[in-house]
Amino acid sequence: MTEKLYEQDAFLTQFEAKVLSCVQGKKGFGIVLDRTAFYPEGGGQPWDIGTLGDVKVLEVHGHDGEIVHTCDRPLKPGITVAGAIDWDRRFDLMQQHSGEHIVSGLAHALWGCENVGFHMGAEVVTIDLSLPLDQDQLAQLEAEANRYVYEDVPVEITYPSREELEHIPYRSKKELTGQVRIVEFPGADCCACCGTHVRSAGQVGLVKLLTMQKFREGVRIELVCGGRALRYLSRVLKQNAQVSHLLSAKIFETGAAAERLLKENEALKSRIVSLEEGRFAALAGQYAGAGDVLLFEDGLSSDGLRRLCDAVLHSCGGRCACFSGEDGSGYKYAVGQAGGDLRDLVKELNQALSGRGGGKPDFVQGGVQASREEIEGFFQNGVLSL
Repeated sequence: MTEKLYEQDAFLTQFEAKVLSCVQGKKGFGIVLDRTAFYPEGGGQPWDIGTLGDVKVLEVHGHDGEIVHTCDRPLKPGITVAGAIDWDRRFDLMQQHSGEHIVSGLAHALWGCENVGFHMGAEVVTIDLSLPLDQDQLAQLEAEANRYVYEDVPVEITYPSREELEHIPYRSKKELTGQVRIVEFPGADCCACCGTHVRSAGQVGLVKLLTMQKFREGVRIELVCGGRALRYLSRVLKQNAQVSHLLSAKIFETGAAAERLLKENEALKSRIVSLEEGRFAALAGQYAGAGDVLLFEDGLSSDGLRRLCDAVLHSCGGRCACFSGEDGSGYKYAVGQAGGDLRDLVKELNQALSGRGGGKPDFVQGGVQASREEIEGFFQNGVLSL
Protein backbone atom coordinates (compact mmCIF):
# COMPACT_ATOMS: atom_id res chain seq x y z
CA MET A 1 0.00 0.00 0.00
CA THR A 2 1.42 3.36 -1.03
CA GLU A 3 1.34 5.93 1.77
CA LYS A 4 -0.88 8.77 0.55
CA LEU A 5 0.84 11.95 1.62
CA TYR A 6 -1.67 14.09 -0.30
CA GLU A 7 -4.41 12.96 2.08
CA GLN A 8 -2.36 14.08 5.08
CA ASP A 9 -1.38 17.48 3.63
CA ALA A 10 -2.76 18.74 0.33
CA PHE A 11 -0.26 21.62 0.45
CA LEU A 12 2.77 19.32 0.48
CA THR A 13 4.70 20.00 -2.75
CA GLN A 14 8.02 18.17 -2.18
CA PHE A 15 8.84 14.83 -0.59
CA GLU A 16 11.28 11.92 -0.63
CA ALA A 17 10.32 8.33 -1.30
CA LYS A 18 11.77 4.91 -2.08
CA VAL A 19 11.25 3.39 -5.53
CA LEU A 20 9.58 0.00 -5.06
CA SER A 21 9.17 -1.02 -8.70
CA CYS A 22 9.49 0.23 -12.27
CA VAL A 23 7.77 -1.48 -15.21
CA GLN A 24 7.73 -0.28 -18.82
CA GLY A 25 4.23 0.18 -20.27
CA LYS A 26 2.56 1.61 -23.37
CA LYS A 27 2.61 5.22 -22.15
CA GLY A 28 5.92 5.18 -20.34
CA PHE A 29 7.39 3.66 -17.19
CA GLY A 30 5.05 2.74 -14.34
CA ILE A 31 6.82 3.62 -11.09
CA VAL A 32 5.52 2.67 -7.63
CA LEU A 33 6.85 4.45 -4.53
CA ASP A 34 6.49 3.60 -0.86
CA ARG A 35 4.90 7.06 -0.33
CA THR A 36 3.71 9.86 -2.59
CA ALA A 37 2.26 13.38 -2.66
CA PHE A 38 1.02 12.86 -6.23
CA TYR A 39 -2.77 12.63 -6.42
CA PRO A 40 -3.99 9.82 -8.71
CA GLU A 41 -6.95 10.39 -11.02
CA GLY A 42 -10.20 9.68 -9.21
CA GLY A 43 -13.46 11.08 -7.92
CA GLY A 44 -13.76 13.46 -10.87
CA GLN A 45 -10.35 15.04 -10.18
CA PRO A 46 -7.44 14.70 -12.66
CA TRP A 47 -4.02 13.45 -11.65
CA ASP A 48 -1.10 15.58 -10.52
CA ILE A 49 1.97 16.04 -12.68
CA GLY A 50 5.53 16.99 -11.72
CA THR A 51 8.90 15.27 -11.35
CA LEU A 52 10.65 12.42 -9.58
CA GLY A 53 14.26 13.56 -9.59
CA ASP A 54 14.88 14.51 -13.21
CA VAL A 55 12.13 12.21 -14.50
CA LYS A 56 8.81 13.73 -15.58
CA VAL A 57 5.58 12.36 -14.08
CA LEU A 58 3.01 12.27 -16.91
CA GLU A 59 0.06 10.49 -15.31
CA VAL A 60 -0.83 9.03 -11.91
CA HIS A 61 -3.34 6.22 -11.27
CA GLY A 62 -4.35 4.04 -8.36
CA HIS A 63 -4.36 0.23 -8.65
CA ASP A 64 -5.21 -2.08 -5.73
CA GLY A 65 -3.83 0.25 -3.09
CA GLU A 66 -0.72 1.15 -5.08
CA ILE A 67 -0.18 4.56 -6.74
CA VAL A 68 1.41 4.13 -10.17
CA HIS A 69 3.31 7.11 -11.58
CA THR A 70 3.62 6.93 -15.37
CA CYS A 71 6.96 8.60 -16.17
CA ASP A 72 8.92 9.46 -19.30
CA ARG A 73 12.02 7.57 -18.11
CA PRO A 74 12.74 4.69 -15.73
CA LEU A 75 14.00 4.82 -12.14
CA LYS A 76 15.97 2.05 -10.49
CA PRO A 77 14.07 0.15 -7.77
CA GLY A 78 15.56 0.62 -4.31
CA ILE A 79 16.81 4.19 -4.75
CA THR A 80 15.46 7.17 -2.86
CA VAL A 81 14.08 9.89 -5.08
CA ALA A 82 12.93 13.49 -4.50
CA GLY A 83 9.42 14.19 -5.75
CA ALA A 84 7.97 17.58 -6.65
CA ILE A 85 4.42 18.21 -7.81
CA ASP A 86 3.33 20.97 -10.18
CA TRP A 87 1.86 23.31 -7.54
CA ASP A 88 0.08 25.67 -9.93
CA ARG A 89 -1.88 22.76 -11.39
CA ARG A 90 -2.53 21.20 -7.96
CA PHE A 91 -3.82 24.43 -6.42
CA ASP A 92 -6.03 25.10 -9.45
CA LEU A 93 -7.58 21.64 -9.08
CA MET A 94 -8.02 22.19 -5.34
CA GLN A 95 -9.89 25.43 -5.99
CA GLN A 96 -12.14 23.80 -8.60
CA HIS A 97 -12.87 20.72 -6.49
CA SER A 98 -13.55 22.73 -3.35
CA GLY A 99 -15.80 25.12 -5.27
CA GLU A 100 -17.72 22.14 -6.62
CA HIS A 101 -18.32 20.92 -3.06
CA ILE A 102 -19.68 24.30 -2.01
CA VAL A 103 -22.01 24.63 -5.01
CA SER A 104 -23.25 21.03 -4.81
CA GLY A 105 -23.78 21.19 -1.06
CA LEU A 106 -25.70 24.46 -1.22
CA ALA A 107 -27.88 23.20 -4.11
CA HIS A 108 -28.70 20.18 -1.97
CA ALA A 109 -29.46 22.31 1.10
CA LEU A 110 -31.56 24.86 -0.81
CA TRP A 111 -33.61 22.62 -3.10
CA GLY A 112 -32.74 18.99 -2.38
CA CYS A 113 -30.67 18.55 -5.54
CA GLU A 114 -28.42 15.50 -5.70
CA ASN A 115 -25.08 15.73 -7.47
CA VAL A 116 -25.30 12.88 -10.00
CA GLY A 117 -22.24 13.78 -12.07
CA PHE A 118 -19.04 15.78 -11.76
CA HIS A 119 -16.21 16.40 -14.22
CA MET A 120 -13.21 18.66 -13.84
CA GLY A 121 -12.04 19.60 -17.33
CA ALA A 122 -9.03 21.63 -18.44
CA GLU A 123 -11.20 24.74 -18.91
CA VAL A 124 -14.40 24.34 -16.89
CA VAL A 125 -16.01 22.17 -14.22
CA THR A 126 -19.38 20.55 -14.87
CA ILE A 127 -21.88 19.51 -12.21
CA ASP A 128 -24.97 17.46 -13.00
CA LEU A 129 -27.85 18.06 -10.59
CA SER A 130 -30.87 15.80 -10.30
CA LEU A 131 -33.53 18.54 -10.31
CA PRO A 132 -34.33 21.38 -12.74
CA LEU A 133 -33.42 24.94 -11.74
CA ASP A 134 -34.35 28.28 -13.28
CA GLN A 135 -32.15 31.31 -13.91
CA ASP A 136 -33.22 33.01 -10.67
CA GLN A 137 -32.18 29.94 -8.70
CA LEU A 138 -28.88 29.81 -10.57
CA ALA A 139 -28.18 33.44 -9.60
CA GLN A 140 -29.11 32.67 -6.00
CA LEU A 141 -26.83 29.62 -5.96
CA GLU A 142 -23.89 31.69 -7.21
CA ALA A 143 -24.53 34.44 -4.67
CA GLU A 144 -24.76 31.96 -1.79
CA ALA A 145 -21.60 30.14 -2.90
CA ASN A 146 -19.58 33.37 -2.97
CA ARG A 147 -21.06 34.52 0.36
CA TYR A 148 -19.77 31.27 1.83
CA VAL A 149 -16.33 31.85 0.27
CA TYR A 150 -16.18 35.33 1.83
CA GLU A 151 -16.84 33.85 5.27
CA ASP A 152 -13.62 31.79 4.90
CA VAL A 153 -14.92 28.83 6.90
CA PRO A 154 -12.18 26.23 7.69
CA VAL A 155 -12.48 22.89 5.91
CA GLU A 156 -12.70 19.81 8.11
CA ILE A 157 -11.42 16.36 7.05
CA THR A 158 -12.16 13.35 9.25
CA TYR A 159 -12.00 9.54 9.15
CA PRO A 160 -14.99 8.44 11.23
CA SER A 161 -15.61 4.91 12.43
CA ARG A 162 -18.45 2.89 10.91
CA GLU A 163 -20.55 3.64 13.99
CA GLU A 164 -19.86 7.38 13.77
CA LEU A 165 -20.52 7.35 10.02
CA GLU A 166 -24.09 6.14 10.57
CA HIS A 167 -24.91 9.46 12.26
CA ILE A 168 -23.23 11.75 9.70
CA PRO A 169 -25.51 13.10 6.92
CA TYR A 170 -22.89 12.99 4.16
CA ARG A 171 -23.32 13.00 0.38
CA SER A 172 -22.10 10.04 -1.66
CA LYS A 173 -22.93 8.74 -5.16
CA LYS A 174 -22.35 5.08 -4.27
CA GLU A 175 -22.25 2.61 -1.40
CA LEU A 176 -18.87 2.84 0.33
CA THR A 177 -16.77 0.14 1.98
CA GLY A 178 -13.63 0.35 4.11
CA GLN A 179 -12.38 3.55 5.68
CA VAL A 180 -14.45 6.55 4.55
CA ARG A 181 -12.89 10.01 4.29
CA ILE A 182 -15.34 12.81 5.06
CA VAL A 183 -14.67 16.30 3.70
CA GLU A 184 -16.87 18.95 5.31
CA PHE A 185 -17.38 22.58 4.42
CA PRO A 186 -19.35 23.41 7.58
CA GLY A 187 -22.63 25.09 6.75
CA ALA A 188 -22.35 24.21 3.05
CA ASP A 189 -21.44 20.58 2.38
CA CYS A 190 -20.52 17.25 3.91
CA CYS A 191 -19.33 14.64 1.46
CA ALA A 192 -17.36 11.42 1.23
CA CYS A 193 -14.38 12.40 -0.94
CA CYS A 194 -10.79 11.32 -1.64
CA GLY A 195 -9.68 14.52 -3.41
CA THR A 196 -7.45 17.41 -2.43
CA HIS A 197 -9.03 20.59 -1.08
CA VAL A 198 -8.21 24.05 0.21
CA ARG A 199 -7.73 24.65 3.93
CA SER A 200 -10.53 27.19 4.16
CA ALA A 201 -13.30 28.41 1.86
CA GLY A 202 -11.63 31.77 1.25
CA GLN A 203 -8.87 30.04 -0.73
CA VAL A 204 -11.43 29.15 -3.40
CA GLY A 205 -11.30 32.87 -4.21
CA LEU A 206 -14.34 33.19 -6.47
CA VAL A 207 -17.12 30.98 -7.81
CA LYS A 208 -18.56 31.87 -11.21
CA LEU A 209 -21.43 29.83 -12.68
CA LEU A 210 -21.16 30.10 -16.46
CA THR A 211 -23.96 28.14 -18.10
CA MET A 212 -26.90 25.91 -17.22
CA GLN A 213 -28.71 23.55 -19.56
CA LYS A 214 -31.28 20.80 -19.21
CA PHE A 215 -29.66 17.43 -18.59
CA ARG A 216 -31.78 14.32 -18.17
CA GLU A 217 -34.23 15.06 -15.36
CA GLY A 218 -32.18 17.95 -13.99
CA VAL A 219 -29.54 20.41 -15.15
CA ARG A 220 -25.86 20.54 -16.05
CA ILE A 221 -24.00 23.58 -14.72
CA GLU A 222 -20.62 24.78 -15.98
CA LEU A 223 -18.51 26.76 -13.52
CA VAL A 224 -15.01 28.04 -12.83
CA CYS A 225 -13.38 28.94 -9.52
CA GLY A 226 -10.40 30.87 -8.22
CA GLY A 227 -7.67 31.61 -10.74
CA ARG A 228 -9.72 30.14 -13.57
CA ALA A 229 -12.61 32.46 -12.75
CA LEU A 230 -10.28 35.47 -12.71
CA ARG A 231 -8.76 34.54 -16.07
CA TYR A 232 -12.20 33.87 -17.56
CA LEU A 233 -13.61 37.22 -16.43
CA SER A 234 -10.47 39.02 -17.63
CA ARG A 235 -10.96 37.51 -21.10
CA VAL A 236 -14.62 38.48 -21.10
CA LEU A 237 -13.74 42.04 -20.07
CA LYS A 238 -11.10 42.28 -22.80
CA GLN A 239 -13.61 41.08 -25.40
CA ASN A 240 -16.27 43.47 -24.17
CA ALA A 241 -13.80 46.37 -24.21
CA GLN A 242 -13.12 45.62 -27.88
CA VAL A 243 -16.85 45.50 -28.62
CA SER A 244 -17.32 48.73 -26.65
CA HIS A 245 -14.69 50.45 -28.79
CA LEU A 246 -16.04 49.10 -32.10
CA LEU A 247 -19.64 50.08 -31.30
CA SER A 248 -18.71 53.38 -29.60
CA ALA A 249 -20.73 52.25 -26.59
CA LYS A 250 -20.05 52.38 -22.86
CA ILE A 251 -18.79 49.15 -21.33
CA PHE A 252 -22.16 48.23 -19.80
CA GLU A 253 -24.16 49.32 -22.86
CA THR A 254 -22.63 47.01 -25.47
CA GLY A 255 -25.63 44.67 -25.43
CA ALA A 256 -28.07 47.46 -26.29
CA ALA A 257 -25.68 48.78 -28.94
CA ALA A 258 -25.37 45.33 -30.53
CA GLU A 259 -29.16 44.97 -30.52
CA ARG A 260 -29.52 48.30 -32.33
CA LEU A 261 -26.88 47.24 -34.85
CA LEU A 262 -28.70 43.97 -35.53
CA LYS A 263 -31.97 45.81 -36.13
CA GLU A 264 -30.22 48.19 -38.55
CA ASN A 265 -28.63 45.21 -40.27
CA GLU A 266 -32.01 43.48 -40.67
CA ALA A 267 -33.46 46.66 -42.18
CA LEU A 268 -30.57 46.87 -44.64
CA LYS A 269 -30.93 43.19 -45.53
CA SER A 270 -34.62 43.73 -46.22
CA ARG A 271 -33.79 46.69 -48.47
CA ILE A 272 -31.11 44.70 -50.31
CA VAL A 273 -33.51 41.81 -50.89
CA SER A 274 -36.08 44.25 -52.29
CA LEU A 275 -33.51 45.77 -54.65
CA GLU A 276 -32.29 42.31 -55.66
CA GLU A 277 -35.82 41.18 -56.45
CA GLY A 278 -36.17 44.13 -58.83
CA ARG A 279 -32.84 43.29 -60.47
CA PHE A 280 -33.73 39.60 -60.77
CA ALA A 281 -37.13 40.40 -62.30
CA ALA A 282 -35.43 42.64 -64.88
CA LEU A 283 -32.96 39.87 -65.80
CA ALA A 284 -35.77 37.35 -66.02
CA GLY A 285 -37.53 39.64 -68.51
CA GLN A 286 -34.30 40.21 -70.44
CA TYR A 287 -33.72 36.46 -70.92
CA ALA A 288 -37.36 35.43 -71.49
CA GLY A 289 -37.40 32.60 -74.04
CA ALA A 290 -33.60 32.69 -74.44
CA GLY A 291 -33.14 28.97 -73.75
CA ASP A 292 -29.94 28.02 -71.84
CA VAL A 293 -28.43 30.96 -69.92
CA LEU A 294 -25.12 31.53 -68.10
CA LEU A 295 -25.05 34.53 -65.74
CA PHE A 296 -22.43 36.16 -63.52
CA GLU A 297 -23.67 38.53 -60.81
CA ASP A 298 -21.40 40.15 -58.22
CA GLY A 299 -21.90 40.17 -54.46
CA LEU A 300 -24.68 37.62 -54.06
CA SER A 301 -25.19 35.39 -51.05
CA SER A 302 -26.06 31.74 -51.57
CA ASP A 303 -29.71 32.63 -51.00
CA GLY A 304 -29.52 35.54 -53.44
CA LEU A 305 -27.94 33.31 -56.05
CA ARG A 306 -30.74 30.77 -55.57
CA ARG A 307 -33.40 33.44 -56.02
CA LEU A 308 -31.73 34.82 -59.16
CA CYS A 309 -31.49 31.38 -60.74
CA ASP A 310 -35.06 30.56 -59.81
CA ALA A 311 -36.34 33.81 -61.37
CA VAL A 312 -34.47 33.42 -64.67
CA LEU A 313 -34.97 29.68 -65.24
CA HIS A 314 -38.74 30.11 -65.13
CA SER A 315 -38.58 32.63 -67.97
CA CYS A 316 -35.70 31.43 -70.15
CA GLY A 317 -37.21 28.05 -71.04
CA GLY A 318 -33.92 26.15 -70.63
CA ARG A 319 -31.12 25.58 -68.15
CA CYS A 320 -29.97 28.55 -66.07
CA ALA A 321 -26.49 28.61 -64.50
CA CYS A 322 -25.72 31.54 -62.16
CA PHE A 323 -22.34 32.30 -60.57
CA SER A 324 -21.21 34.88 -58.02
CA GLY A 325 -17.67 35.40 -56.73
CA GLU A 326 -14.28 36.39 -58.06
CA ASP A 327 -11.12 34.91 -59.51
CA GLY A 328 -8.73 33.73 -56.83
CA SER A 329 -11.33 33.08 -54.13
CA GLY A 330 -13.76 31.02 -56.20
CA TYR A 331 -17.40 31.22 -57.20
CA LYS A 332 -20.68 30.05 -55.70
CA TYR A 333 -23.14 28.59 -58.17
CA ALA A 334 -26.81 27.77 -58.62
CA VAL A 335 -28.02 25.79 -61.62
CA GLY A 336 -31.64 24.95 -62.39
CA GLN A 337 -33.85 23.51 -65.11
CA ALA A 338 -37.61 23.21 -64.74
CA GLY A 339 -38.45 19.49 -64.89
CA GLY A 340 -34.86 18.64 -65.87
CA ASP A 341 -32.21 16.27 -64.54
CA LEU A 342 -28.92 18.00 -63.67
CA ARG A 343 -27.15 15.16 -61.91
CA ASP A 344 -24.71 14.40 -64.72
CA LEU A 345 -24.09 18.10 -65.31
CA VAL A 346 -23.23 18.90 -61.70
CA LYS A 347 -20.95 15.86 -61.52
CA GLU A 348 -19.03 17.03 -64.60
CA LEU A 349 -18.99 20.64 -63.35
CA ASN A 350 -17.56 19.73 -59.95
CA GLN A 351 -14.95 17.46 -61.50
CA ALA A 352 -13.84 19.95 -64.15
CA LEU A 353 -13.83 23.07 -61.94
CA SER A 354 -12.70 21.67 -58.55
CA GLY A 355 -16.16 22.12 -57.12
CA ARG A 356 -18.48 20.71 -54.51
CA GLY A 357 -22.24 20.80 -54.41
CA GLY A 358 -25.49 19.09 -55.19
CA GLY A 359 -29.21 19.22 -54.52
CA LYS A 360 -32.37 18.10 -56.26
CA PRO A 361 -32.38 16.66 -59.79
CA ASP A 362 -33.73 19.94 -61.19
CA PHE A 363 -31.85 22.42 -58.96
CA VAL A 364 -28.31 22.31 -57.57
CA GLN A 365 -26.04 24.66 -55.60
CA GLY A 366 -22.39 24.63 -54.63
CA GLY A 367 -19.05 26.28 -55.26
CA VAL A 368 -16.02 25.96 -57.53
CA GLN A 369 -12.36 26.95 -57.28
CA ALA A 370 -11.95 28.23 -60.83
CA SER A 371 -11.69 31.49 -62.77
CA ARG A 372 -14.52 33.08 -64.73
CA GLU A 373 -12.73 32.20 -67.95
CA GLU A 374 -12.58 28.52 -66.94
CA ILE A 375 -16.27 28.53 -66.00
CA GLU A 376 -17.25 30.10 -69.33
CA GLY A 377 -15.04 27.62 -71.17
CA PHE A 378 -16.76 24.71 -69.44
CA PHE A 379 -20.23 25.85 -70.49
CA GLN A 380 -19.15 26.77 -74.04
CA ASN A 381 -17.95 23.21 -74.65
CA GLY A 382 -21.47 22.00 -75.38
CA VAL A 383 -22.65 21.67 -71.80
CA LEU A 384 -25.15 24.45 -72.36
CA SER A 385 -26.12 25.53 -75.83
CA LEU A 386 -25.48 29.25 -75.29
